[in-house]
Amino acid sequence: MRRDRLVRALRGEPTDVTPIWLMRQAGRYLPGYRALRAAHPILDLARTPALAAEVTLEPLRRFDLDAGVVFADISLPFAGLGVPFSIDPGAGPVVPHPVRSRADVDALTEFDARASVPFVGRAIERFLELEPDRPILGFAGGPFTMAAYLIEGGASREYPETKRLIYSDPGTFDRLLGRLVEMTIRYLAFQAESGAAALQLFDTWIGAVTPSVFDRHLLEPLRAIFDGVRPLGRPTILFATGSSHLTERLARSGADALSVDWREPLGRVRARIGDRIALQGNLDPGALLGTSDRLRQEARAVLDEVPDGRAYVFNLGHGVLPETDPERVRELVDYVHTSGRTVGSR
Repeated sequence: MRRDRLVRALRGEPTDVTPIWLMRQAGRYLPGYRALRAAHPILDLARTPALAAEVTLEPLRRFDLDAGVVFADISLPFAGLGVPFSIDPGAGPVVPHPVRSRADVDALTEFDARASVPFVGRAIERFLELEPDRPILGFAGGPFTMAAYLIEGGASREYPETKRLIYSDPGTFDRLLGRLVEMTIRYLAFQAESGAAALQLFDTWIGAVTPSVFDRHLLEPLRAIFDGVRPLGRPTILFATGSSHLTERLARSGADALSVDWREPLGRVRARIGDRIALQGNLDPGALLGTSDRLRQEARAVLDEVPDGRAYVFNLGHGVLPETDPERVRELVDYVHTSGRTVGSR
């Protein structure tokens, strides 16, 4: 049942144990990834299918995780829009010529996934050739997060240029979102066609907006994306951090599952949104830095928030931290699977 455990949980179907995968499970805490990064820039890794598949496989060879997640960066599709970018160590994606006007938006090129990011599809296919017993997740950046990267020119804490555009030229902001919706649907569809069993949308920064801005500018783009990929038959997940004030709104986005950060207990989230979608999350990644006993206590507390164990996938409230001891990840995965049998039998 492991092959379809994750998909069944996202669809609200019973599973033998609680499924688990971890955001950034293939990353800087693993020695194999560190060795590859010492030899290759991150974009070279992502654009070389054999290397991207190897990075994706490393945690699955070490731990009994229920899925891989394709090694990529959310900025990769920018190339298909005609937007030059780089990924700078410690800074993330950098866009040297930000998109801040109607003319800039209209200058974006038509996105063709097979032409601009073929390596992502090939990495998924390579993974499945080497690991036929576990599924792989595809993913993309959400419309607000992608727009903010393009408008700010990189990562930001306050998003001043993005908010300037929202409040001074909302038509241009909406026009940019429209282009990003089209791009994202095509990008996710390409990953599904390449073999991805589920699709996660990382709208990580959407928690920076007010409920009124979300209602006016962001709910419909999210719905358009999830409606656009629904015919593919792949379950979908929406993830955002610092977004507790938007929980009910995010639950109306059309995603099959809502991935929750560590700021609010899952039981409270379930009480707020009801049973209409699955939940994913939400252990504090910092718990992996502590003792084994404390890690099990924190994991147990998360599992106790979903006592029936249905329509639920265990994950972190954000990505694995680089300082994490891989042995703690092993302990967490084994504990969740063992405890999942207990939870599922109640």
